Amino acid sequence: MADILFTPFFSDGIPTTDGDTSSGPMQQYVSFTVGGSEFAVDILAIREFKRWTETTPLPNTPPYVRGVINLRGVVVPIYDLRARFGQGATQPTATHVIMMVAVSERTVGLLVDAVDDVLTVPQSALSAVPETDSTASHPFLQAVLTIDERMIAVLGLERLFSGEVVPPLPLGPSPVSR
Repeated sequence: MADILFTPFFSDGIPTTDGDTSSGPMQQYVSFTVGGSEFAVDILAIREFKRWTETTPLPNTPPYVRGVINLRGVVVPIYDLRARFGQGATQPTATHVIMMVAVSERTVGLLVDAVDDVLTVPQSALSAVPETDSTASHPFLQAVLTIDERMIAVLGLERLFSGEVVPPLPLGPSPVSR
C-alpha cells in the first residue's frame, strides 16, 4: 500500500466543478509533466496515483505500452506518455508516477515524469487547440488551458486511446496443440 500516493474520493463529488462563480463555471484538472512539457487531464478521470513500479511486458504491443501491473487483483496496462508523444521511451526512476485514469469502461495507467498540481479554473480559461500546418501533430489534445503566463495542453483521454485495441488476456487454460 506504500506505493499508492493518492486516491481521490469522489462519492461526495467535487463541488467546484459544478459551481458557478463570477467568471463562469469552474472545472478541475490535474497537471503533470512529460518530457519538460506541462499537460492536464480532467480530475474526474483520475482514479489514483502510484509510484513507478516495474511492469510485465506483453509481446506484440506498441513501444509506448510499457506492460501491465497487478493493481489489487486487476491487470492494468501502463502507457508511457513520453513514448506515445513520439519523444522516446522514458527511463523511469523512483520519482516517476503512474496516473491511474478511467478511459471509457476501463482503467489504464499513464507513466508521467511528475504530477504537479490540482487546478481549479473557470471554463473561460480553456481555449480551442489552434490549427497548425499539421493538425496530426496534436491529435490527443482537447484544449489549451491558460493560467497567468502558463499554457497547459489538456489531453483528451478518449483521443489518446481511440482506435487502439489491446486484446484481452485469455481467462483459463488455453488449448495446447501437439
